Amino acid sequence: MNRALRGFSGVLRGALPLAMAILLAACSSGPQKPKPAELSPGPNLIGVRQAWISKVGEVALPLNVRVLGQSVVLASSDGTVAVLDARSGGDLWRASLGTPLSAGVGYDGQRAAVITRGNEVVTLESGREVWRQRLNAVSLTAPLVAGGRVFVLGADRTVSAFDGQSGRRLWQQQRSGDALVLRQAGVLLAVGDTLVVGLSGKLVGLNPLNGSVRWEAAIASPRGVNDIERLVDLVAGVSREGDVVCARAFQAAVGCVDAARGSVLWTKPAVGATGVQGDRDLVFGTEADGTVAAWRRADGERAWAQELLRYRNLGTPLVAGRSVVVGDGGGLLHFLSREDGSPVARVSTDGSAIAVAPVLAGNTLVVVTRNGGVFGFQPE
Repeated sequence: MNRALRGFSGVLRGALPLAMAILLAACSSGPQKPKPAELSPGPNLIGVRQAWISKVGEVALPLNVRVLGQSVVLASSDGTVAVLDARSGGDLWRASLGTPLSAGVGYDGQRAAVITRGNEVVTLESGREVWRQRLNAVSLTAPLVAGGRVFVLGADRTVSAFDGQSGRRLWQQQRSGDALVLRQAGVLLAVGDTLVVGLSGKLVGLNPLNGSVRWEAAIASPRGVNDIERLVDLVAGVSREGDVVCARAFQAAVGCVDAARGSVLWTKPAVGATGVQGDRDLVFGTEADGTVAAWRRADGERAWAQELLRYRNLGTPLVAGRSVVVGDGGGLLHFLSREDGSPVARVSTDGSAIAVAPVLAGNTLVVVTRNGGVFGFQPE
């Protein structure tokens, strides 16, 4: 394998100016929101112990929390980038870039990469800035650091590759698209020696060496009568098992693609705005009304649906052993049975919304809130 690819398998220009073309996801909910479902007394079928608490700044950016072994990498809106030890919550290193961020974090165990609001990609090693490069457009997706390169997905549907050591731009793939783009993180990951990117409603496989297209697979196609209704961008939070990648198209569908062949395995209508997670048997996601749903990975048929958390502003769930864990807009973590969605436990954080899907680092469940609280829980 080419040296540049080692470790890789282990990451609009439309009719309107970009500043006018970015659509806030919140706009889809309308001015009046239904009342959140009232919760019954907390179930305690499993024990969940709070192991530690840490703190970063406010998290108002689309955050990707990266986990490598026992290292947890995260960032805050004010430009703080931190690597924590999941066993204790202590800092392995922490740096302040002194400039607000629009997206983060990519990490390969050596380099971390973030995007500033000034449209720059910045890389760090051991808390020290190594290089930064100007981008042609805003990016709301965490960079992918893999194979000695840093890959960036712009909100204008431009994909760029930079040399991880020097920051030199290696190539850029540009694609026109719909007039509107979603103000959420998109899809950017590595599957084997292929760079897989979400472009509009498609997963697209690119050659990471030069950006050439290897395949395209549509999870959803624009069908509305206006630009808003036709918006089907793929949203961050995907479920990968081997070569199979499952993703959500905004307010349109959930589907799975064989990334080795570039073929669609199945798609099912689904009305949601957050990503999906899963395991080898099931794919889990939350719908716009707060229903937590499970689809069979093999064929996309519904396995179960849980409506007890409707309208509680749920995020992307996480599979943790026999539980599906999902955070809500009030800072609560809900543990549901993986088998049927029934509640098994509930824990609180700091009262602010859960900012991003929980992650599992070893035996520690790590949760980040909008107020910058970082919590380590250990299910028992």
